[in-house]
Amino acid sequence: MVTSMESNLLATYYIDKDDLDITSFATLVCKGKVNNLEKALALYYAVRDKIRYNPYSIEPEKSAMKASRILKKREGYCVAKAVLLTACARSQGIPARLGFADVKNHLNTKKLREMMGTDLFVWHGYSEIYLKGKWVKATPAFNLSLCQNFNVRPLEFDGINDSIFHPLDTLGNKHMEYVVDRGSFSDLPWERIIAAALEAYPRYFDLLERKIQDFSAQALEENQ
Repeated sequence: MVTSMESNLLATYYIDKDDLDITSFATLVCKGKVNNLEKALALYYAVRDKIRYNPYSIEPEKSAMKASRILKKREGYCVAKAVLLTACARSQGIPARLGFADVKNHLNTKKLREMMGTDLFVWHGYSEIYLKGKWVKATPAFNLSLCQNFNVRPLEFDGINDSIFHPLDTLGNKHMEYVVDRGSFSDLPWERIIAAALEAYPRYFDLLERKIQDFSAQALEENQ
C-alpha cells in the first residue's frame, strides 16, 4: 500500500520524474550538492531562471503539462513550472507535491489583463518540497530577467521558509494577494484546472490562437 508520503515520490503522467531529460537536467543541476536542502535550492533557482515564465503558453492539451515537455520547451506558466520543479525534486529522491491558490496579480500587463478580463488568476501553482521534516512552499514562476522588467524583486527560496510572491514590488506598489487556498496535491489535477481556466478566461483562449505574445517584452515596455 502506498503511503501519502510515498505518493509524493512517485512518477505520474504529468510528473514524469523518470524521464531521461528530467533526470539528466536535475542530476546536472544537483552535481556537488551533498543533501536534500542544497539540491532543492539548486533545483529551485534552475527552474526559476532557466525556464522562462510565459502566461501565454497555456494549452488545453494534457500532454503540454508533462514535466518533460515543459523542460523541452524551456518555458511555461506558473503551474507548468511548478510541475517541472516537483518532477525534478522527485527525481532526486526528495518528496514534492503541488499547491494551488487563487491570487490577484496587480502587476499584470495591460495586454494580458485585456485577454483575461480580470487580474484574478485561478489555480495559481507552486511546489511544496519536504525538507528537514516539514513542507515548504517554493514558487519558481517569475524568472530573474522578467522580474527586472517588472521592477519586482526576484523571489528567493531558502528551503526553510515558505517562498510565495512578495506582497509589494520594488516601488512599494501592491503586487499579489492570495485569495483562495485550493490545497495540496500529489499529482496535477489538470481537468479541474483547465475547466476553471476555460470558464474564467474564455476570451484568452479565443485570442491566444491568433497572435503570439511576448509577456516579458510587454512588461519591459509598460514599466520603463
